[in-house]
Amino acid sequence: MSTGSEESQSLLAHDEKLGDETVKQSAKRHTRPESIDRVLTFQAWIYDLIIWSWSVVFDLFFREIKPRGAYRIPRHGPIIFVAAPHANQFIDPVMLMKLIRNESGRRVSFLIAAASMKRRFIGAIARAINTISVARAQDLAKPGSGTVYIKEKNDIVTLYGQGTKFTTECVVGGLIILAKSAGTAEISEVVSDEELKLKKPFKDKALDLLVSDKIVYKAAPKINQSEVYEKVFTHLDHGGCIGIFPEGGSHDRSDLLPLKAGVAIMALGAVDNNPDCELKIVPCGMNYFHPHKFRSRAVIEFGAPLDVPRELVAQYHEGGEMRRNAVSKMLELVQGSLLAVTVTTPDYDTMMVVQAARRLYKPAHRKIPISLTIEMNRRLVAGYTHYKDHPRIIHLRDAVVNYNRNLSHLGILDHQVEYVTMSFFTIARKLLYRSLKLSILLLGSLPGVILFAPVFIATKRISKAKAEQALRASTVKVQARDVIATWKILVALGLAPALYWLYALLATYITWRYELVPSLRPVWLVTLFFLVLFPIITYAALRIGEVGMDIFKSLRPLVTCLNPEKMTSLAKLRTTREELAKEVTEVINSLGPELFPEFDVNRLSGYSPMSSPITAEAFNDKMM
Repeated sequence: MSTGSEESQSLLAHDEKLGDETVKQSAKRHTRPESIDRVLTFQAWIYDLIIWSWSVVFDLFFREIKPRGAYRIPRHGPIIFVAAPHANQFIDPVMLMKLIRNESGRRVSFLIAAASMKRRFIGAIARAINTISVARAQDLAKPGSGTVYIKEKNDIVTLYGQGTKFTTECVVGGLIILAKSAGTAEISEVVSDEELKLKKPFKDKALDLLVSDKIVYKAAPKINQSEVYEKVFTHLDHGGCIGIFPEGGSHDRSDLLPLKAGVAIMALGAVDNNPDCELKIVPCGMNYFHPHKFRSRAVIEFGAPLDVPRELVAQYHEGGEMRRNAVSKMLELVQGSLLAVTVTTPDYDTMMVVQAARRLYKPAHRKIPISLTIEMNRRLVAGYTHYKDHPRIIHLRDAVVNYNRNLSHLGILDHQVEYVTMSFFTIARKLLYRSLKLSILLLGSLPGVILFAPVFIATKRISKAKAEQALRASTVKVQARDVIATWKILVALGLAPALYWLYALLATYITWRYELVPSLRPVWLVTLFFLVLFPIITYAALRIGEVGMDIFKSLRPLVTCLNPEKMTSLAKLRTTREELAKEVTEVINSLGPELFPEFDVNRLSGYSPMSSPITAEAFNDKMM
C-alpha cells in the first residue's frame, strides 16, 4: 500500500526537526470541557452565516445531498476529519462543514493552500471561516535557468543541467518540477551549478523525456511548516476540529491518490504534544454521482472514529527511523478507514461495469435509497477486486461491457429497456402525453431560462476554460472535472446578483418612464420588488426545467420503439438484459457469502445482502 510521495518524505524529514524544536517547546495543555468549535463567538456567527448561505447555493446546484453515518461524529473533543476522494475543488470542504454543523453542531477549520487564499473571493470566505493556510512548494516554484537532462538510465538519480544555476536557484529539500507537469522530484544534494542528486528518481514517462531530450524546469523551495503544525496542535489541544484532504489536491480519478504524510504527522504530533487530548480521526467519504453536473447527487459517509494508537505515538516520539515507521503505519490506518467509506476502482471502465452490475442485480426487496446504493457499489468493487481472475467474473465483465455498448449504440439508458414490453399504441400514447407535458413545462420555464441564459452560457464557458487550465498544470487529473462544479458555482455567485440588479434597475426605469404603476411610491420599492421577483422566476424555472429534462430524456427511447427495426433490436437487448441480470444475481448470491458472512442473513430478513455496512477492518481483511 502506498504511503506517500516525495513531498510526503520531505514533510517527514522536516517534522523530525519540528519534533525537536516546536513540539517539545510547547507546554502540555489539557482539553477544555467545552470544545472551542462550540463556543459562540462573533466569528462562529459569521461561520454559521456563511455556511447557511452556501447551503442555499448547494440546494440549487445539487438535487440531493445525503449524510450517512453522521451519528458517529463525536460531539465533544478534538477531531481530525479526513476526507476523500477530493472530487470538487472548493465545494468539498464547504459541503463537509455544512453537514458536520447540521448533524453534530461542530465547526471545522480546514487546511487550505496559501495560493487559494490569494484569490479575492475564496480568500475572504476562507479567512471568515477560520481556515489554516498551508504553503505548498509547487505554488512557489520559479522558472529555472537553462535545461535539465539525464545522461543514462543506469544513473537516474543524477540530474544534469545545461546553462543551469543549481547552486543559487535550488536547495536541498526543494523540488525540481519539469515543464508541462511531466514530473516532480525532491533534491537531496546540490553538487554544482550543472549537477544535482535527487532523493528519488522521476517516474517512467519523465525519465524517457529526460533521457531523450533537454527539458525546461521550475525550481521550488523547501517549505517550513512548523507554524502550520503549531496552529493545528493548538486548535486540537483546545478540543477543536481540523479538516484535511490527505490526497493533497483535488482530482477526477476513480481511485484514491497516495496520501500525504501531513495528516499522520498532525495526528501523532498532537497526541505526542498532549497525551490527554483524546484525539479522534473521522474518515469522510465524498461519494458523488456526476459531481461536475448541475442537479447531481452526493452521499457523504462518515466512518467509525479512529483512535491514535499509543504505541505509534511512542515510536513517533523516538524520532528518526522509528518516527518514519510510525507515520507510515498511521497513514495505512487512515487509508484503510477511507477505503471503507468510499467507492474506488482502478479505472473508469471498472467503475462502469460495477454500476451496471448493481443495476442488473435483483435482490428480493424494495428499491434502496441512494445512501445504500453507495454501499452496494462498494461491496461490488470489493467482490470484483477479490474475484477478478475468476472465470465467471471475467465472462461476466465482458458480457456487461457489451451490454453497455449496445445501450450506448441505441441511445437509451438501462431502465428504459422496459419500454419494449409496451404495445405500439401504449408507446404512442406515452410519447404524445409526455411531449404535451414537456411543451407546457417549457413555456412555464421560458421566462426564467431567458433571464438566466447569460449565467448558463458564462458558467459553461468559464468552467470549461478553467478545467483545461487545471489539466495542463496537473499530472494526476484525467479531464479536470474536479474544478468544473466549483467554477460553475463561483461564476454564478458573482454574475447572477449583478444580472438581477441590472434587470431590476431596467424594469424600474421602464415602470417609471411609462408610468406603468403610477401610484406606487417610492420608486425604490419597485426595484426591491423586482429583486425578489427575478430570483423566484429563475428558481421556478430551474425546478420546472429539472422535471422537463427528465421527461425529455425519456422521449428518445419512445421514438426508438416506434421504429420496427429498432424495436427488434430493443427486444433482443431486453432478452439479453434478463439473461444477464439472472447471471449477475446468481454470481453475486453464490460468491457473496464467501466475502460477507451476513449475506444470507440479510437476504432472508428482507434487506439487500449487498447493502449492509462494511467496517474498515472487514474491508481491509477482504483486500489482503
